Amino acid sequence: MRKRKVIISVAPVSGGILVNSDELAMDILKSVKAGAAMCHLHSRTPKGELTSDTTFIEECFNKIKEKTDVVVQVSTGGVSQMNIVERCAPLEYHRAESASLNGGTTNLGELVYINSFEDIRFCAQKVYDHGIIPEIEVFDIGMINNIMSTKQEVDYREPLIFNLVFGHKGGMQPTIESLTAFRSFVPEGALWGVTHFGRDNWSFLAAAIAMGASIVRIGFEDSPYLSENKTAEYNYELVERLAHLVQAMDFETATPKEARKILGI
Repeated sequence: MRKRKVIISVAPVSGGILVNSDELAMDILKSVKAGAAMCHLHSRTPKGELTSDTTFIEECFNKIKEKTDVVVQVSTGGVSQMNIVERCAPLEYHRAESASLNGGTTNLGELVYINSFEDIRFCAQKVYDHGIIPEIEVFDIGMINNIMSTKQEVDYREPLIFNLVFGHKGGMQPTIESLTAFRSFVPEGALWGVTHFGRDNWSFLAAAIAMGASIVRIGFEDSPYLSENKTAEYNYELVERLAHLVQAMDFETATPKEARKILGI
């Protein structure tokens, strides 16, 4: 019997942290060798600040692509003073294959993350105008409905791809009950994955994999947790641990080439 493929997406950069593009490229190379297929980056300055200037994100991805054929996913999100036009600047990058598309407004900790219907429609159109596959980020169940209610105005490409985000203060929390409820609202035929922000265990990701998640995100952007009382020094350590979990459940990690086929890139 053919084993199910699980895409590991690595989000390697925590906000506000100094970034060295050469070190990042090496970390992603090792992450891909360990089982990652996609790399998710925000447009930041070398100091870790969000920016509409794509110079540094392009430098990072160019160096990464010199070493490995990982799927390039750019972010159009993050809480900042940028408007949606500025946030969509990374979509102009010629190597972008996938991009985040945020499904609505939510509280992220003490901050308010604004994504109006106008923002959703604008970002979705920009994504498709550039031939990029959107990964729809949803922080509560209502955001799935937000996307479905804009289908008459935006010609979404099938299958839709949802990333169910758990763990942020103000959003859905990483419990099996929440995951079960969230999963039940994912439209039939859509692909879905999970992000566990602030992760301090592996059981939630294991549950998501068991329930059919096609994509699982890992990396310093969300949590450096490796094991009890231990944090990872590099992202590839997290990928190794997640890959072992996937394999222990009798599934396989997708290669970048296999991920592109699954996602329709």
